[in-house]
Amino acid sequence: MRIVPTSLLALSLLASSGCAKKSGLKLTLIDASVQRPSNVAVYFTVDTQDDEPVPGLAVESFRIYEDGRLVSVHESKQTILNPEVAASHNTLLLVDMSGSVTESGDVPAIVEAANSFADRVRKYQEVAVYAFDGRKDIVQLGGFTGDTERLRQSMDRLNDFKSVDPSTNLYGAVMESIKVLDRQVSRANAPLRFGTVVVFTDGTDRAGRVKREDLEKTLEKTEYDIFVIGVGDEIDEDELGTIGTSGSITTKNREEIASAFGKAAERVEAFSGRYYLLGYCSPARAGKHQVRIEAEAKGQTGSLEYEFNAQGFGPNCDPERKPRFDIKRPRPAVQPKNS
Repeated sequence: MRIVPTSLLALSLLASSGCAKKSGLKLTLIDASVQRPSNVAVYFTVDTQDDEPVPGLAVESFRIYEDGRLVSVHESKQTILNPEVAASHNTLLLVDMSGSVTESGDVPAIVEAANSFADRVRKYQEVAVYAFDGRKDIVQLGGFTGDTERLRQSMDRLNDFKSVDPSTNLYGAVMESIKVLDRQVSRANAPLRFGTVVVFTDGTDRAGRVKREDLEKTLEKTEYDIFVIGVGDEIDEDELGTIGTSGSITTKNREEIASAFGKAAERVEAFSGRYYLLGYCSPARAGKHQVRIEAEAKGQTGSLEYEFNAQGFGPNCDPERKPRFDIKRPRPAVQPKNS
């Protein structure tokens, strides 16, 4: 599922990469919507040049230019819309319950840490919980939801989980989790759809059901964020760094399970917050116009550009109007980043 240039209502994209005035921010255009009477809405991400997410920017952090001239914030009623009107985000938490975990005595700590993780992430995304051991298939403990009680019930099932095969089918479980996300994404109602897999493991792949090169090919193709939490003496940091294309958090100290889950939640929160849906009322009333959106944070700037046609534009624009996005697709792949 690759991202391709899209023609929307009177909209032609010129560029989607960041054009920083000075080294700093990178704005990446995901999609844009133009509709009468004069609504323009742009969905994009903000990152540093090192691909670190930049969440939490306020509407005042953005400037909009049309044909090189600054558009008045008051005239355009510039606003940040709730991204949920345009996009759905889903996280699958995949927990290693192989024999080394179930016999370690760490399960209560894992359950508590996973509960805290889910409680933070559910504010931004729906979360599902799956477990794996040495079997071919992963085991659903709870479907995608943002409900606190349902998530706690899902986590509690880890306490009673019985490993059928004590081996570790890590590679196969990651590939199966991507398939589960594919199904969830295909059913979402939102026009823009994104997925994240967060894997907890205390070891390496022992089952050998899936070759590492086959997993790597799958990871190269997927556009989901993949984060890995690795805890224990048996972990292979290089292996987990390869799997965690969006980040890996590793420690040999099993006492740091809660801390590792906390760092993972922080990363997912930051990646969720890097998405912005900026809407405004264009002052243009006819013809094609080049738009530049600039962002500034902590003295760093970046921008993106596109072109739209204002034919038929007029007054009485409501910037809060739900945008119309025509494309249903996952997000662009994130460059590998280890923690």
